[in-house]
Amino acid sequence: MTGLTTHVLDTAAGKPAVGLRIDLFHLDGDFRRHIKTVSTNSDGRVDGGPILIGDSFKAGTYELLFHAGDYLRAAGIALPHPAFLDLVPIRFGIADVTAHYHVPLLISPYGYSTYRGS
Repeated sequence: MTGLTTHVLDTAAGKPAVGLRIDLFHLDGDFRRHIKTVSTNSDGRVDGGPILIGDSFKAGTYELLFHAGDYLRAAGIALPHPAFLDLVPIRFGIADVTAHYHVPLLISPYGYSTYRGS
């Protein structure tokens, strides 16, 4: 399988992050072009397969912008103003367009973690 996927888990609640908005951007120098906006499903994944696949899956630098603050507020978590974590940007490079790039996010009100998954 090739393409770009993600999976978001709410580590404070011990469950998938449902309904978390994610914006995908392509970066070219200082220019950031919006590609699409998606939301996570009941499993913390995006419906419809990879976020990028086929002709749109190209080498380059990308950013996934996770709207963590909105998700946490909607989940009933009382956040300070301003929230410690609101928008979580993850910038990464795609070098091999024949590979699968999986960018998971583990989120809580005061921390997050990511890695290249499989």
